Amino acid sequence: MTQFNSRRITYAAVLTLGFVSLLSTTLVAQTVKVEGLIKSRNGDTMTLQTSDSPNLVVLLTDSTQVGQVQGVFKARRKEMSMAALIPGLAVKVEGIYNDQKQLEAKSVAFKGDDLQQAQSIQAGLHETQVEAQKSKEELAKQQAALQQQQAQLTEQQQKIAANKVAIDAAVARFGQLDDYYILDETTIYFGNGQVKVDPKYTPQLLALAEKAKTVNGYMIEVKGYASSVGSVALNQQLSEDRANDVTNILLQQGHVPLTRMLAPGAMGESHQVGNDNTAEGQAENRRVVVRVLQNKAIAGV
Repeated sequence: MTQFNSRRITYAAVLTLGFVSLLSTTLVAQTVKVEGLIKSRNGDTMTLQTSDSPNLVVLLTDSTQVGQVQGVFKARRKEMSMAALIPGLAVKVEGIYNDQKQLEAKSVAFKGDDLQQAQSIQAGLHETQVEAQKSKEELAKQQAALQQQQAQLTEQQQKIAANKVAIDAAVARFGQLDDYYILDETTIYFGNGQVKVDPKYTPQLLALAEKAKTVNGYMIEVKGYASSVGSVALNQQLSEDRANDVTNILLQQGHVPLTRMLAPGAMGESHQVGNDNTAEGQAENRRVVVRVLQNKAIAGV
């Protein structure tokens, strides 16, 4: 009787351990829902700032569903490209933690208004970053000149210090929104009302794509522009169509992965580089600018 009871106890313990193990596995596989703001994006990972974590790393896979919620009650969902996941975008993520305790996203959703706001923030950041870099280079030249002017050293050093504080403050502000260096750039021009890329530019785009693939952690940014001739709404659509056509060439012929493309930017009539009162200036403004970017953290900064 004692041996029989011992066997019953042993059998019950094994069943209990099996149940606990099964329960643990089930709990690990439970879906997790988080909301947060995209702080940075690096290929197949993005970092979120949530109410519980300032740096939550989310893993993106080929099966991750990306969508924009629509309608008054946000009940409809429009499938979107993974390239829409840009810094500054508020998102809702559903997923499970994998064996490496990474949050593997099954779906990522966001509102259209939030995407437009994030794109607006991104637009023009690189131009500002370039200006800040030029200011730092000018500061270095001033410091070199001061070494040859010992008589005015004290006065000049005070001016340099004041300029450096202002420049570093500006760089710090912009760095919170943009974590990339511009490593390469090319511009594609379009005829009046045209949205298709002239075949003569295709080799130029493919060469840029190949060069980008040699850069560790690269991302590619595409921005479309239009002249101010015609209605604002039409020019906005023209800039979007031009950016999309260039993006398709990079994806389909240049074989650039979706995870390496930032969302195409439709800049409309903004950032005119030529005088729209002349035919030459209008031609300069009908363009798409393509840039190869590298994350500063990967670059070692």
